[in-house]
Amino acid sequence: MIDDFLAGDLTEIEAAVRAAAAAEIMPRYRQLAAHEIIEKNGPHDLVTTADRLAEEHLTAALSRLLPGSVVVGEEAVHADPKVYEALGGDAPVWIVDPVDGTRQFVRGEPGFCTLVALAHRGELLASWTYAAALDEMAVAVRGRGATLNGTAIRSGSPEPDAVLRVAMSHPDYTTDAQKRALLGLRTEDIDARPCGSAGLEYLAVARGDLDALAFNWEYAWDHAAGLLLVTEAGGTQATLSGVPFRIAGGNDLPFTAARDRATADRILAALRTGA
Repeated sequence: MIDDFLAGDLTEIEAAVRAAAAAEIMPRYRQLAAHEIIEKNGPHDLVTTADRLAEEHLTAALSRLLPGSVVVGEEAVHADPKVYEALGGDAPVWIVDPVDGTRQFVRGEPGFCTLVALAHRGELLASWTYAAALDEMAVAVRGRGATLNGTAIRSGSPEPDAVLRVAMSHPDYTTDAQKRALLGLRTEDIDARPCGSAGLEYLAVARGDLDALAFNWEYAWDHAAGLLLVTEAGGTQATLSGVPFRIAGGNDLPFTAARDRATADRILAALRTGA
């Protein structure tokens, strides 16, 4: 079933992502009322009416396009954590982050996106990264490469011994051990900065505008789409122990996604030094 679906017309998925953003996100961009913004777990974890309604829109559309599939969305998991267990099941899973970069969205900045990935039994099969305010749509399909607005993209490699440009998790919002690991990136040969929207940071690596990422959290909706995008663009990814990131969880954190294997190895070495 899933092979036949992937061999079909995947532009319907892209259309569904665009439609959800057009109906529920962009009409509220720079138009949010105070009552439409809620703190979930503090001031750094926001949700808006756009997040909730866009996820509902996508859940209905994606379930209809692939009968028998299930949806693991950020807001659905917040309401019922057991929803996350579907990532380890046998049904095809849509992994959805309706507004990745909610803080940027709330501030009226364009650095947010909608993330959708399709996975089956832990394997990432396809992904869509849509930055509606920037009019950018990145698509990746396992074994078929990655595109941005229909044009193939490649991550390439940094110049040998170049100072690496890295986006990283904020070290204050993590465990002591992970904080020490992340602080290992603050060296002369790494230019590390706090990350923005995870989805757009992955896109920056996939198109070669950023050399690597280092993240200390593993929610699948933040990473699934971008991990496939980076790897299909020629990049790579690995956890602190050197094994690939697992979308169902249980990873050795922090982990990295990078333009190439040599870059990933440099980032992992720095993280291990800090740890």
